[in-house]
Amino acid sequence: MKSNIPARVKIIDVGPRDGLQNEKQQVPPEVKIALVQRLQDAGLKEIEVTSYVSPKWVPQMADNHAVMAGITRRADVRYSVLTPNLKGWEAAAADKPDEIVVFGAASEAFSQKNINCSIAESIERFAPVVEAALAAGVAVRGAMSCTVGCPYEGDIAPERVAYLAGLMRGIGVQRVDVADTIGVGTPLKVQRAIAATLKHFGIDDVSGHFHDTYGQALANTLAALELGVWNYQSSIAGLGGCPYAKGATGNVATEDLVYMLQGMGIETGIDLDKLVDAGQYISDFLGRKPQSRVAVALLNKRAG
Repeated sequence: MKSNIPARVKIIDVGPRDGLQNEKQQVPPEVKIALVQRLQDAGLKEIEVTSYVSPKWVPQMADNHAVMAGITRRADVRYSVLTPNLKGWEAAAADKPDEIVVFGAASEAFSQKNINCSIAESIERFAPVVEAALAAGVAVRGAMSCTVGCPYEGDIAPERVAYLAGLMRGIGVQRVDVADTIGVGTPLKVQRAIAATLKHFGIDDVSGHFHDTYGQALANTLAALELGVWNYQSSIAGLGGCPYAKGATGNVATEDLVYMLQGMGIETGIDLDKLVDAGQYISDFLGRKPQSRVAVALLNKRAG
């Protein structure tokens, strides 16, 4: 049986940024710094650390400079940050990230409700940000949200995903995330969204970002693996709920993803025990159990 399944996978942990941004209780910078340290100790080579959005909108990320200044950087780890506009880029540039993340939605309704402009306008606004980052030698990733479903429009046609990917390619974005923002995707829909993205980006420049709202994230990962996708985003301890589905889980847990990949004989470079420790560290601070089934199972096994 011929398979496109890759022999190794690279994971970007988005827990410190995407995972913590909607937490109601303030997480102090030293806890975020310690989390980043634990993630890189576990073997993660890419970590999404913080964002440079207005503290009025996302108060949790107001400590971006302190966090970026406090982390112990490693030459073999890529540290990325979210920059929503030119002002955000200028603030981020002072902290010298390895990569910035710009974003766009494959849904017009989502784009209008989220940032009050069309998809094309949103990407146009990012053009000077991308240009400035590339000129400064900073890599640029594009997060493509709602690639299979939208809370306002329902199913999203693959053509819309190809349209967004083409716009991102047009402004100089180097690689993109195919994100199932509300976690409604199922394997074939995810494969269609990825195939649409591959019209504009090579397989090495496409990553899967699947939410587990409906319990489909690992199945969707397997579907992406079958197409040869070897970059994925996940969140330690499953941090980050889904803001569009009350009480629902959001990001797939890094522990669950790593357990599955290792069980398939796919190289991740990650120490699962240390990863579970990292998830327990942040979950203990937040006062709850990890949202990772693998973490809970392994912690119970240890306790037993």
